[in-house]
Amino acid sequence: MVLKIKVVAGCVSLLVTINMFVVNGLDNGLALTPPMGFLSWERFRCQIDCKLYPDTCISEKLYMDMADRLVQDGYKDLGYEYVNVDDCWLANERDASGRLQPDPNRFPHGIKYLADYIHSKGLKFGIYEDYGTETCAGYPGVLGHLEVDALTFASWGVDYLKLDGCNVDINQMSKGYPEMGHYLNATGRPIVYSCSWPAYLVFNNIAPNYSEIAKSCNLWRNYDDIDDMWDSVTDIMDYYANNSDVLVPNAGPGHWNDPDMLIIGDFGLSLDQSKVQMAIWCIMASPLLISADLRSISDEHKSILQNKELIAVNQDAAGIQGKRIYKENNIEVWSRPILPIVNEDHYSYAVAILNRVQGGSESIVSFKLSDIGLANKGGYKVVDLYDGTNYGLLKPTENITVSVNPVGVVIVRAIAICN
Repeated sequence: MVLKIKVVAGCVSLLVTINMFVVNGLDNGLALTPPMGFLSWERFRCQIDCKLYPDTCISEKLYMDMADRLVQDGYKDLGYEYVNVDDCWLANERDASGRLQPDPNRFPHGIKYLADYIHSKGLKFGIYEDYGTETCAGYPGVLGHLEVDALTFASWGVDYLKLDGCNVDINQMSKGYPEMGHYLNATGRPIVYSCSWPAYLVFNNIAPNYSEIAKSCNLWRNYDDIDDMWDSVTDIMDYYANNSDVLVPNAGPGHWNDPDMLIIGDFGLSLDQSKVQMAIWCIMASPLLISADLRSISDEHKSILQNKELIAVNQDAAGIQGKRIYKENNIEVWSRPILPIVNEDHYSYAVAILNRVQGGSESIVSFKLSDIGLANKGGYKVVDLYDGTNYGLLKPTENITVSVNPVGVVIVRAIAICN
């Protein structure tokens, strides 16, 4: 463990650390902060009619366009580095040698060509498969072909694998998902491994053993797919809030809970609701995988996704997942410990105040910092991460007062100050 320490007038401030809480995870050195990038599923689904939908069908053109936009529009410079293909890229059958192959009409140059193009932009390439006999959309799965498929992915230059869990006996998953992880590591190519394993256990009312899952997977889905609607976002948030005692201790560098894609810039969320999703996903140390058409996204939505201060919270090196700590009268407070640490054990914090009221006027919310666990005697410098409002230096006994729009959020960073 390497620590960088800054000493100011006798006060020790911990600036950078590696998570020290649950580190009994997959040791492949990858995903030390939550992965960021693009994932096609929610926005583009399984559209395979490229004659009727030439710009939005699942094809090499779509992913090349998204790679171009990540670079040209500044996303890459902020950490969005993965271009991830989801279901429906495959041909209906394996080739004569038993290897996976893409649809020849929609991916005429092959997957390695696409990966090379994405790599040429300084980005990384992700792909989708399923542990079962077929993918969720009915294309060939990896069951019975784990080793050859891992080798195929490596030969193509894959940097990230999302492995779904349709069309397989869930009792096989505790063997199969680790086995696929073994074969990926055996290729010698660094491949981030995203598992849907716990989600299928949850669907079947089986409690996942996250400490075991973390030994094989860099991140994992554990709840429903997100849909392009506010109710879907809040449903996922409530699941994470209600299960934080299980989820939070098992997240950290190299092993993350994944509440699913960012739908900011699609059709279903207002601007305030989009700000909520970004804020809470950053509090939850979630992967930031955009599922929107980056060619046509509005400047307002782009500014949310490219908020440097929120991204810094999401990518905080301590790697501690935040959680909801207060819920009453449609007001929620979510909190995440972040760096720096001062006075030996006092973290700084990102704090989101969420208004779940769906109509009417804004709500005025006021509370003492000590009421939400911020107890550093030196106080905290508090700044709003969306509008830049500077609340100054607040002591634990002092109030912070904010105005929160209906279905809106205020998120602040409270930097701990030495005594």
